[in-house]
Amino acid sequence: MNIVFVKLVAAACVAASSVGAFAPTSNARQMARSSAAFRGIRNAAPHSTSRSATKRGDMDMKYTLVLVRHGESTWNKENLFTGWVDVPLSEGGVGEAGAGAQLLKDEGFTFDLAYTSTLKRAIKTLWIILEGLDLMYIPIVNTWRLNERHYGALQGLNKQETVDKHGKDQVLVWRRSYDIPPPVVDRSSEHHPSNDPRYKGVEFDDEFTESLKTTGERFMPDWENTIGPDIKAGKKVIIAAHGNTLRALVKHLDNIPEDVICGLNIPTGVPLIYELDDDLNPIPHPDAIAPLQGRYLGNQEEVRARIEGVANQTK
Repeated sequence: MNIVFVKLVAAACVAASSVGAFAPTSNARQMARSSAAFRGIRNAAPHSTSRSATKRGDMDMKYTLVLVRHGESTWNKENLFTGWVDVPLSEGGVGEAGAGAQLLKDEGFTFDLAYTSTLKRAIKTLWIILEGLDLMYIPIVNTWRLNERHYGALQGLNKQETVDKHGKDQVLVWRRSYDIPPPVVDRSSEHHPSNDPRYKGVEFDDEFTESLKTTGERFMPDWENTIGPDIKAGKKVIIAAHGNTLRALVKHLDNIPEDVICGLNIPTGVPLIYELDDDLNPIPHPDAIAPLQGRYLGNQEEVRARIEGVANQTK
């Protein structure tokens, strides 16, 4: 088994109470329904992910879940804090999405249903993948709960310039601690979500920012109440989302400790495949890169290099 341990940024994984970070206050069911506003038509039927039952040794593999972080965005390329700012894919990001589609096609993947966020870099990544698989016709569910972590007052700032101004340790705390968020934005800021019409009907606190902890808290209701049950209902699902919402999900799936998830980096555009049992617990794959139990498709040395590239963004 070739297992490469992800470098941890242990010093930045500070256990502290979340200050100024608020999850939206609407009821989870109401929020799930409100996400329908982000699409003209939302399929009212339950959604889920499954595949034909196969076996590895004595372990039954009933379901397969595919996760993809969006391809490189223009702000990824410029090394800017992006969060909920709706920037497009870069030319390289379009290529990454296309390469991800080819990897999935080569291994014979197909899907019944797709989930993504309300941000165009994830939406476009999904479109490119579905087009490459000739699956443009399947239902797509857009939900703000799959949005990237909101970076508060850091949104739009250059990551390296922020390090130069505030120091590497402080920026690592903002970026990589589990429950300490960046400085907040208030309703007067263009970056407060109440000023974006796509979030009409969603209630946010007057001062807003998110940590990884609060990002997970606003996403996991969709997993528990919609996506998870849908997986058990037999649908084949792909989720195209963002680094921090996917980190929140794999933290749950792989039972990753808070101090370890802080150092996990998910590369852009590379499909991450999870084989799940009846209880939606991951079945470890021999090619998994720890602490994950799922496997990345493609050349593993290239995947590791891209993981390292994400980790080096503020070095």
